[in-house]
Formats: sequence, structure tokens, C-alpha cells
Amino acid sequence: MKRLCYILLFLPLCFSCYYTLPESEDDGSYPDIFPDYIEVTVPATIAPLNFGLSKPCEEAYAVISARKKVLILKARKGQFKIPASDWKELVAEAIITVTDPAIKVFVCVRTDKWVGYHPFNIYVAPDPIDPYIAYRLIEPGYELWNRMGIYQRNLENYSESAIMENKLTDKNCMNCHSFCMQNPDKMLFHMRAANAGTLLIDGDKIEKLNTKTAETMSALVYPSWHPSGRYVAFSVNQTHQSFHQNDRNRVEVFDDASDVVVYDTEKHEIITTSLIFSPNAFETFPTFSPDGQTLYFCSAEAKPMPESFRDVRYSLCSISFDPSARRFGVEVDTLHSASHGKSASFPRVSPDGRHLLYTLAGYGNFSIWHKDADLYMLDLETGVSQSLDILNSDDVESYHSWSSNSRWIVFSSRRIDGLYTRPFIAHIDAEGKVSKPFLLPQKDTEFYHRFMKSYNIPEFITGKVKDRRRELSLKVKNDPGINVTFSQTK
Repeated sequence: MKRLCYILLFLPLCFSCYYTLPESEDDGSYPDIFPDYIEVTVPATIAPLNFGLSKPCEEAYAVISARKKVLILKARKGQFKIPASDWKELVAEAIITVTDPAIKVFVCVRTDKWVGYHPFNIYVAPDPIDPYIAYRLIEPGYELWNRMGIYQRNLENYSESAIMENKLTDKNCMNCHSFCMQNPDKMLFHMRAANAGTLLIDGDKIEKLNTKTAETMSALVYPSWHPSGRYVAFSVNQTHQSFHQNDRNRVEVFDDASDVVVYDTEKHEIITTSLIFSPNAFETFPTFSPDGQTLYFCSAEAKPMPESFRDVRYSLCSISFDPSARRFGVEVDTLHSASHGKSASFPRVSPDGRHLLYTLAGYGNFSIWHKDADLYMLDLETGVSQSLDILNSDDVESYHSWSSNSRWIVFSSRRIDGLYTRPFIAHIDAEGKVSKPFLLPQKDTEFYHRFMKSYNIPEFITGKVKDRRRELSLKVKNDPGINVTFSQTK
């Protein structure tokens, strides 16, 4: 009966399709489309989810409906492009229908005959999403690259703009962009090699920091802001890269040594404690809790590298932090033990403090090239951790971040081709139920098959970052930078 309903809607544009559709019962098969938007959950403000047919055909139509709104599209070169105004009407109608908040899609395809596929839903969640994500675009070329930059994408449409590009700074490396509580006006990123330094932006103020000290093994690396904005936790790492001749993981990135520190933005001083700054352990990937009272990080027993790279497994740990006294706790707690056989990386706590999202892989800490890397979530109230199977694939799932309201995550995955990381977004409700993720929509459905750059470190932000590229480039080139100092507590 459902099939009949959609056929009748189809009648005005394609009588032949209506007339020759099989009279058999629905066999339950969905159309083969890219991106896969079948049964996904999206926010109301997302750009239209254009999709294309994965297999060639003579002719195709899509009937897209929600309550009183019905849209009939004919495929152009195998693509269905939904006009923005029609998409907004469809979303608005879906939201009104509380009992069934979904956009329904029926696809009809003709090769040697007309075939009508099983209709699928695009669910519209009531929870809002931050309007932008920021990311670095870089070729996955391991060592050689020419152009890279940090960019921002408006989720409500397809517009992308640059935050900073290395063509303005002598084509050096830039990485590890980070925002304080998703605030586009309070961020930092690193410059490496030529014009090296950390750029810290706070409203109209820009500082260039020289973060290597005599006591630390490197300049500051992986960041996480304290919610107050006064502190930023960092790792310091001696990182190396090697390549496999015959291994499903293309690249191995590992640390010879690493520690965790906290930078005080007011005093321009690094502080730490021997519990997270020790030669006996590899500590890395720090992240603050949303109340600022706990510092999470990953830690592994120090081993000789690279010969022991497969034996290094990181536990997920935490230590208390008193921001008013600039004091760390006296013991380290373990939330996930590496003794279970999996190695943890990239911990991130939801802004509501309920859940901690992290990555588990067979070994190591830099899991962005490990095909067994999957996303897990720890319920901080119950202490129960679970694999997020609905998000994971047979390839790499790695870096991830939360929206400001804790209802959405964006994460990197190589599931499309095994080479490039692409951004996927998923809804998570207040109880931790996760919905099927969707690929960041593009106007051209073939975009990801042609675009030869990886999306690196996707981060939600609550607004657009002001264009200050010229000011930043002059700061990088002309400012000698502020030398930070070091202090270790007992």
C-alpha cells in the first residue's frame, strides 16, 4: 500500500514509470546512493542532502515528501540536487510532525525497465547544531605537501572560507587548531618550521608564543582549552614517522617520549607535575572536563621505540586540577586500562559532562592510520564504556569533537576510499543513544570522489571566525614571539 501511495504521487511527471512499475510486493531493498543518507538523523539547519545514484541508469526520479510538502526531482547526470528553498520546507514539515519527524524519499530508476526501491527516511532531530565546523585541509602525502590551510564550513549551506592558509606564511606547516568552548573568537594553532610559533587569538588580541623551553622536549603540541579560557593543556612529544612495506596500516606514527603540561595564558608559563611529566611513561592527548576540575589524558609505559611500537598501549587516565590554585591532584585514576588489550587515544568530554568519546585501536596512540581504530563512549555517570558500532566501519574512525550542546559529534573517517579522511556528523541524545552518521553534504554529489585533500581535526564552532589572515600572516612573519617559562610542582 505504501508503494502505491508513492506511485500515485509520481504520476504527474512519469506515467510510464507508474504504468510499468512491478506489481510485486516491496522486496525491502534500498537504492544504491552516494552519499549514503538512508535512515540518517540530521539537524534542521543542515544544507540540502543532495545524493547521486551509484550505478548508471537511463532515467531516474525521486519523490521527497514530508507531511504536506511533496517534491519530485528528475536525476541530472545521476544526481538529485534539492533546491534550498524546497529543502527548508521539507525540514519544517518534518519537524511539525512530532510522531514521525522524517523526510521520506522514494527513488524510481529505469535501466531496461522501471524499478521502484523501498522508500527511506531522513530523520530530523529537534536538537540544534552549531552553525560551523573548522578543519585543516591537507594531502595525505605523509611527508611532502605544498599547500595547506585551516578552513571553516557553514553547515547551513555549502560555503567554505579560509581561517588561515600557508601560502601567506612561506608555505610552512600549520596544525592543531583548537577553540575554547567552541568559541570562534578564542582559538589557537601552531606554525611549524619557517616562522614557527603558536598563534593564540583572544578577541582582538593576537599573541605569538615561543613554547619550547629548556625543560620540555619539544614545543607545545596537542591542545585542549580549560573552560575558563585561562589555561590550555598540551602534550609535548618527540614524534617520528615510518612506513610499512607490507601492512594494512600504511603509516606508523609514534612517540619516543611524551609528557603533558598546562599553559597559563595570563602568566605565559607552563606548569605540570611529575605524575604527568615522567620519563617512565608516555603521556599525551590531554583534555579538560567541562567544569575544569579534571584533566583527562592517555598514558602508556615507556618502551624502546621503534622496535616496540606494537607493544605500546595507552590507558585512558585522569587527574584532578584546581584552576584557582594552579595545582594538580596527588593521584592518577585509570578509566580504561591498556591491560584489556586496546590502546586509547583522542579523549573528548561532552560539554554537559555526561559522556567521554575516545578512540580504541590495537596499539599505539596516533590511530589515524590504524584501520582497526573505532570510536567508543564512556558514560561518566555509570562508568560503562561501549563501542559505537553504528558509527564505526571497516576502516579508520579517529579524531572527533562535540557540539556545544552535546547533541552532535563530528568525526573523521576513511571509510569511503581508505585514503582520505572525510567528516561525518552524528546525533547523540541525552541518554547516549547514537544515530547513523551522515557525510558532510556538498552541492556536487561527486565532490568527495574528486577532492584530493583530507579533512583533519574537524571542530564545531558556534559562529564564523573573523577573517584576519593578513593580520595573522604579518604577526607570524614579523613578531619575534613571547618566550614562555616553565614551572613543575611536586
